[in-house]
Amino acid sequence: MSEPVSGPHDTASGTGRRAVVVGAGLAGLLAAAALRDHAEVTVVERDALPEGPEARKGVPQARHAHLLWSGGARAMEELLPGVTEAWLAAGARRIPLPTGLVSLSAQGWIRRWPEMEFMIACSRDLLESVVRARLLAGPRVTVLERSEILGLTGDATRVTGVRVRMADGEERLLPADLVVDAAGRGSRGTAWLDTLGVPPAPMEEVDSGLVYASRIFRAPEGTEEYPVVNVQPNAEDPVPAQSATLVPVEGGRWLVTLSGTRGGQPTAKAEEFVAFARSVRHPVVGELISRAEPLTDVVVTRSTINRRRYFEKVSRWPDGFVAIGDAVATYNPIYGHGMSVAAQGALGLREKVAEHGITAPGLARRIQRAVAVPVALAWELATGTDIRYPEAIGKRPNAMQKLFGLYMQRLMRTAVGRPLVFRAFLGVITLSAPAAALVRPEVVLAVLRGPVKDPLTGPPLTDREREIVPGVAR
Repeated sequence: MSEPVSGPHDTASGTGRRAVVVGAGLAGLLAAAALRDHAEVTVVERDALPEGPEARKGVPQARHAHLLWSGGARAMEELLPGVTEAWLAAGARRIPLPTGLVSLSAQGWIRRWPEMEFMIACSRDLLESVVRARLLAGPRVTVLERSEILGLTGDATRVTGVRVRMADGEERLLPADLVVDAAGRGSRGTAWLDTLGVPPAPMEEVDSGLVYASRIFRAPEGTEEYPVVNVQPNAEDPVPAQSATLVPVEGGRWLVTLSGTRGGQPTAKAEEFVAFARSVRHPVVGELISRAEPLTDVVVTRSTINRRRYFEKVSRWPDGFVAIGDAVATYNPIYGHGMSVAAQGALGLREKVAEHGITAPGLARRIQRAVAVPVALAWELATGTDIRYPEAIGKRPNAMQKLFGLYMQRLMRTAVGRPLVFRAFLGVITLSAPAAALVRPEVVLAVLRGPVKDPLTGPPLTDREREIVPGVAR
């Protein structure tokens, strides 16, 4: 399909309207899906995109464990109907929660109650490749690969397009009614806006000093339905926060991700990987992989700062420009919220464009405020915990946040032994319910009463799950 280069036309029902999306990662693909019924969409991507589920330079985080929570999966399904079945057909798994989860939370082992929510488990490469294939199989979306955005056109009141250096080195102008920055952590959107004279957005950071290390193993035979296994840190312990997570992914493999904050970070040394997994609060993940065959080297990532730009607070936000996904906020990956927030932001983008029209004055500000809603929830969940770890750098919680933190600690102690409270907590964590669900009267009352079941003393693996992998601790 040839790329559009002429200006937008004032015609009805989106015909002749044009949008440019910066970045063909997951957030960019979902933004394109959100806009395709309202405009011809051009996605500008620096990388050469693979045909299938293969790694690419622009998504280094893909080598670590990714969890797509039900709140994000539902949003993606709305944007791309049928994508869930396509993931499953490609080898992903739909894992019921908490039924398919063996997890040691800060307050104890989580019981495997009947399904309340779910997650999609697979590699990031597979997840993204299925989304890309479904999107590009339809009309009205063009991808310019190996092309680079040089800057925005327009002024501080309205962005009118982008300047692009094409794969052949030619520089071209792409006019647009709406430009969406979905370029991720490496976004240069703030610099582009600064060049136009747009006031800078307030920014906040919380850095726990977290490092991630991941490795893929061949899963033992018979583990096709094995649960996700996770050992989380406890922020109340005055030691570095360390975790271990095992996610069954396509191809009969286990993707294992370890993490640790300052003073307790994992390394890239293969001989230390299993030992680190055994050294966290419970050795279950280390024991599971101790006899498994490694298929890759250890991959380490250090760019894990929580960073949020409050674009919705800029007083003179220009028409014609929106930021979404990691270009707005990035989070500690341990919480698995990035993909789901991007999906819900794209859904908000679609709703606002459908409601007001892509050329409506003030549309970009409305979209940016809609995008901020899921961002705010994920931000509070991530930073509220991360700032409590030893040597974390960032704004300390105020009195109200400390009080809510104490309530959340009691809520989680109750949740591991009371299903009503755990259902409310899980709804929020999976971005399927607003934070207000945690303070509904029946939940508050249950939290005050406390758990109805005693804490579990070990990982709730079934006898069959233990038989498949001998030696797993009880």
